Amino acid sequence: MARGGAAAGLPPLAFPDEQLIDRMGIHITRWEEESVEATMPVAGNRQPFGLLHGGANAVLAETLGSIAASLYAGPTRLAVGLELSCTHHRAVTEGLVTGVATPVHRGRTTATYEIIVRDEAGRRSCTARLTCVLRDRPA
Repeated sequence: MARGGAAAGLPPLAFPDEQLIDRMGIHITRWEEESVEATMPVAGNRQPFGLLHGGANAVLAETLGSIAASLYAGPTRLAVGLELSCTHHRAVTEGLVTGVATPVHRGRTTATYEIIVRDEAGRRSCTARLTCVLRDRPA
């Protein structure tokens, strides 16, 4: 069950059908103004050698950073990914990974988030950074 969101005065998270987060098994567990957290299974998200795919880390990171930036942008603006970088520190072969996005910079036109992904033992497996441009929603 997700924590945060409506209980913290933030809008509920609702996504249209057929989202990548569903295919990846990403589950948003907390969304607040200062951080957004989710889990993702390793199973089904491995590369051919049995390790968690680096692209799966990138999907998790961009998902968390984009949600955080969208919450910051508010209902009248859109957050659109501009740049994503990921550093993969250690291999993960099983279980769940947990990602947490926290703000590095939140300005008028851009928002940047650091996303740390950890394995079930709490070891950092990936550090990512996402910058989003904040634009007015089309009329």
